[in-house]
Amino acid sequence: MYQRREITTQERLQQEQFCEKIKSLIAHRSHYALVDTYGCQQNESDSEILRGWLVQCGYELTNDEDKADLIAVNTCAVREHAEKRVLGNVGALNHKKAKNPELIVCVGGCMTQQPVMREKIKNSYQVVDLVFGPHEVWQFPELLLKTMERRGRRGNKSRLIAAEPSEGVVAEGLPRERDSQVKAWLAIMNGCDNFCSYCIVPYVRGRERSRRPADILAEAKALVAAGYKDITLLGQNVNSYGKGLEEDVDFPDLLAEIDKIPGDYVLRFMTSHPKDATEKLFKVMAESQHCAHHIHLPLQSGSDRILKEMNRHYDRAKYLEKVAAARKYMPDLVLTTDIIVGFPGETEINFEDTLSLVEEVKYDAMFTFIFSPRTGTPAAAMPDPVSRAEKQVWFDKLLDLSNRISGEKHAAYVGKTFRVLVDGETGQAPYNLSSRTKGGRLVHLAGDPSLVGQFMDVKITDSTTWALYGELA
Repeated sequence: MYQRREITTQERLQQEQFCEKIKSLIAHRSHYALVDTYGCQQNESDSEILRGWLVQCGYELTNDEDKADLIAVNTCAVREHAEKRVLGNVGALNHKKAKNPELIVCVGGCMTQQPVMREKIKNSYQVVDLVFGPHEVWQFPELLLKTMERRGRRGNKSRLIAAEPSEGVVAEGLPRERDSQVKAWLAIMNGCDNFCSYCIVPYVRGRERSRRPADILAEAKALVAAGYKDITLLGQNVNSYGKGLEEDVDFPDLLAEIDKIPGDYVLRFMTSHPKDATEKLFKVMAESQHCAHHIHLPLQSGSDRILKEMNRHYDRAKYLEKVAAARKYMPDLVLTTDIIVGFPGETEINFEDTLSLVEEVKYDAMFTFIFSPRTGTPAAAMPDPVSRAEKQVWFDKLLDLSNRISGEKHAAYVGKTFRVLVDGETGQAPYNLSSRTKGGRLVHLAGDPSLVGQFMDVKITDSTTWALYGELA
């Protein structure tokens, strides 16, 4: 049975001591570090911690591989395509290391937590000096110091493979270097207990473990005080927040408490598992001052048989009940979803069930994927008679439907005025600024870069399948 383990203050302070030792080792000149991130927002959040540790270790951050003395690659294991990209880019670092033999290459994240991938990196990617999993991020300085101390040795024995099997820990007080001064990730939990038959996440991220509400609230208050305007609460399944805590608190309770923090900001969250999305959540969202009326509610399939094979713990009717309840409380709800095409054993009739549900729900946007088998999951061993070519036909059909619905939804925005958060520059004229509605819809507009980080009223003048275009009202 999983036992919750919290990293102690003493353990964290010891990591800071390792930072000081590293800082002394590289003090003779400026050293630069690059963190390359793949995958989900949780990985982005982990990379913020990696950058935070590297800064404490005395490194300056860079996006230039040629300038970097250390490159840390934070990997994703959800789909095969992501793994191939990672391995291709890691392999290309051989050229960088040939030019700079002192370059330290670290590979971490979910991909390395899989034994087969860990062995592949160990045996076939000699360019890598340090391999670590998501459970070791809190002790990255210690692992980096050990790696540096081994640099004088030759052969594989000088490399450090530290991605140990783990059900995960809870670590507070870790340093962060965020990419943005407008948007912030706020992890409220980690791991997953759902074990969907196609998903590798519970095996690489470990079991569900929630942060204590007081720690989350303190971080949220600090983010608002620092001027962040768009805060996203993160978890593999935020709706199951609170399990295993001594406090009697669930996700809607937490959302309501964060909403009480005064300030002008938008509060978002992802991802929601439909089986745990409750009417209480929808009511709290509707009554909240800051919470975006947007839910990402992954469907995965519209077929009851496939949903059962996926181990999703809901059926088509229950999913539609959740959607109806959410829209009852929030008529302006923006609803997005994930769908897998070509799950093992799926038939064309099953796929048509998905199409009909999509037509009924009319999502604002969809993230669609062709099934990618993950070694070690039950679905990877299931018979899969449908060809890749036929799955591609289904996928294209779903994509066409999704694009049509999104185009129609976006067209309905034209002529209306919305309050948006200007969150960045596009680097392209004439729409040089990007912004988001409270529902998360992307709006391109023209304006002075000084508007970044501000809320503005924008009139929508045009739309496409993927974005809106507007002008300052």
